[in-house]
Amino acid sequence: MPSRLFSLEGLDSARLPVLIAVPHAGRDYPDEILQNLRVAPEVLERLEDRHADMLLPDPAALGAPVLVAHAARAWIDLNRAPSEVDPQMIADAPRTAFAQPSAKVRGGLGLVPRRLADHGDLWRRPFRQSTIAARISGFHDPYHRALNQALHALKARFGCALLIDLHSMPPLRPEGAAVPPGIVLGDRFGRSASGSLCDLAMRTMTRLGFEVALNHPYAGGYVLDRHGRPSRGIHALQVEVDRSLYLDAGLRNPGAGLPHVRSALVELIEALSDDLLRSDPGLAIAAE
Repeated sequence: MPSRLFSLEGLDSARLPVLIAVPHAGRDYPDEILQNLRVAPEVLERLEDRHADMLLPDPAALGAPVLVAHAARAWIDLNRAPSEVDPQMIADAPRTAFAQPSAKVRGGLGLVPRRLADHGDLWRRPFRQSTIAARISGFHDPYHRALNQALHALKARFGCALLIDLHSMPPLRPEGAAVPPGIVLGDRFGRSASGSLCDLAMRTMTRLGFEVALNHPYAGGYVLDRHGRPSRGIHALQVEVDRSLYLDAGLRNPGAGLPHVRSALVELIEALSDDLLRSDPGLAIAAE
C-alpha cells in the first residue's frame, strides 16, 4: 500500500468556507500495481488528472484547506462508489455477487480501473475480493471520512461550506462550430450545489477568459453525490480544467499556462466564498 495516501492541510487556519479536493492527481504507484501490469507503467498516467494538484493555491495564503490524494487512481478511484466494482476484476467471486454494472464500469472505469481505450486490459490477472475490500477500508473510506469531517468543520465555523472537487480533462473536441470549453463545471444537474453558486462560478470563469460549460460532458460523480447537501448548507461543485491550459504540449509536464489557471482558481474560490458569506449577514461576522 502507498505510504502516504492523502493529506489534508489548512483546516485549522481556514478563513474561507471552502475545501478544495484533488482525488485523481496521485502519482504513488505501489509494487502491487506495477507487478501486475500488462501495459507499460506510463500508460497509467492516462488515468491521472495530470499534475492537477499543482493548480492548488497555497492553503495558508488563500485561507482555504486542501485535501489531496497521493495514491494513484489506478489503485482505487475515489470518485466511484464502493459498489461500483467491475466483476471482471475479481478472481474469487461470481459476477452475480455484484450490482448491475453502470456504463462506466462496463467501459472498464469502475472502482478499480480495468482497461483503457487503445491499450486494452491493464492487469495480468484479476484481484482477490479481499484485496479490493482492503483498498476500500484502507484508503477510500478514510479519504471520504476526512472530506466529510472537513466540510462539517467548515460548516460549524462559518454556517456553510463549499467543496471544490478539482479535476482535469483531456482537450475536448469541438461540437459543430462551437469552441470547446476549457472549463467544465458540474453540479449533478442542480443536486449538489445551489443554482446561484453555479451561475456565479460560470460568470467568474467566463470573465477571466475561459470557455465554460455546465454539466456537459462532465456533471460530477460519486464525490458530489455523497457530499453535496445544498439544503443543509453544504455545496459541492466539480471543476474540470482542460490539461492543455496548464501543461506543456505533450500534456505531461507543467506548462506556461499554469500560473494563469492557478490565479483564476483563486479568484473563483474568493468569489464563491464572498457569495456564501453574504448570503447571511451573520456568517460574515462569524468568519472574522
